[in-house]
Amino acid sequence: MSTVVEKMINFLNKSHSEFNVCFNAKELLIENGFIELKEDENRNIKPSGKYFITRNSNAVLAFKMPEKVDELKFNIASTHLDSPNLKIKNNPVLIENNYQKLKVETYGGLIKHVRYDKPLSIAGRIVIKDGPKLIEKIVDVDKDLLIIPSVAIHQFDSNNNLNVNPQIDLNPIIGVGDANENQFESLLNEMSESREVCAYDLYVYNREPAKVVGYKGDFVCGAKLDDTSSFFLSLLGLIDSEETHSVEMIVGFDNEEVGSLSLSGADSDFLEVSLKRIALSLGANEEELYKAYRKSFIMSVDNGHAVHPNHPEVSDNKNIVKLNEGIVLKFNGNMKYTTDAMSASVVKEIAQASDVPMQIFHNRSDARGGSTLGNISIAHASMLTADIGLPQLAMHSNYETMGVDDVNYMYKFLKYFFSKRIEIKEGSITIF
Repeated sequence: MSTVVEKMINFLNKSHSEFNVCFNAKELLIENGFIELKEDENRNIKPSGKYFITRNSNAVLAFKMPEKVDELKFNIASTHLDSPNLKIKNNPVLIENNYQKLKVETYGGLIKHVRYDKPLSIAGRIVIKDGPKLIEKIVDVDKDLLIIPSVAIHQFDSNNNLNVNPQIDLNPIIGVGDANENQFESLLNEMSESREVCAYDLYVYNREPAKVVGYKGDFVCGAKLDDTSSFFLSLLGLIDSEETHSVEMIVGFDNEEVGSLSLSGADSDFLEVSLKRIALSLGANEEELYKAYRKSFIMSVDNGHAVHPNHPEVSDNKNIVKLNEGIVLKFNGNMKYTTDAMSASVVKEIAQASDVPMQIFHNRSDARGGSTLGNISIAHASMLTADIGLPQLAMHSNYETMGVDDVNYMYKFLKYFFSKRIEIKEGSITIF
């Protein structure tokens, strides 16, 4: 197992919600010499500096400055931290037939029936009252805590009926007992160290750790591969990049799975304001910033669909994506992906120069397909953008699969991207 794969697996196994992803990314950035900037404080950005910003504890933006800023421009990899999941409702405890159940709601377009019969736990954040202060705390209950039992085949023909009603079927049980002991409240009390919990953003997660799978170790399997894997590899590529010709940046948004319109989503001003404040700190004016947009590039990095081993018919038969055959360049005629001829050419050139194999993805023409964050973020800061990703299976399951080699390919590609000088002019692009 390569060092990159091992690092990614370790990160996945402690990042069970977007809040935990952001928290762990912050720790990694500080370890590697990045300085935290606060959105409510003045900026003093210096050449060759390394900086990061978080917003609402569920989005992060990090960047490295060139030694000399002769010409303002940005190389950006944009990703997201969230994944489809079950989110715990307020007033969640329901006691029926001596079972203590937790009411949940679906977050994003998750595959529902795979949630059954697995040890589960809870991660996210709680807000604690401490005198006049309201303080957030990032939490992850390291315990086999919950389970959602399926109905026995003798009682219900689930093989021929996968119509899962989340109001009824997906409520996990936390224990048995009557109303004299609310076990969820006891858990909150433990997490808050006996202080009052005012509110929470808590998610249910699969306890099965990410791992390498296969006779020859061909696969990485785990929860939240979409899109924590791409976020981590973008982060690692930025940290390890050796030369800086532009403002090299990664941004991990929240809420991509539910449309991106939030305080921390791609449809917020997080990226736009951050770019403006970098420009202002360097003494650039608004005109120079808008010129910089035309010279900048965004890699929208979100995973794509590999051909399924048992259902190849759900893929386009002329654009087959295979595991361990390279990163994916994604196209869509209706611009659900932002890739066009110019941005695709940049990806192809960088892939070739970095000796990284690349594959082309199109949805079937009779399938709607999914979308991502690239075409949302460029509404706020319009730059030439391409959509790329890691090929994977079982997207939006609570345990997904991708190729080990592809993890190394994506890391190598992004590290190279952050180390290159890209000169963009109207009608021509040069990569040095």
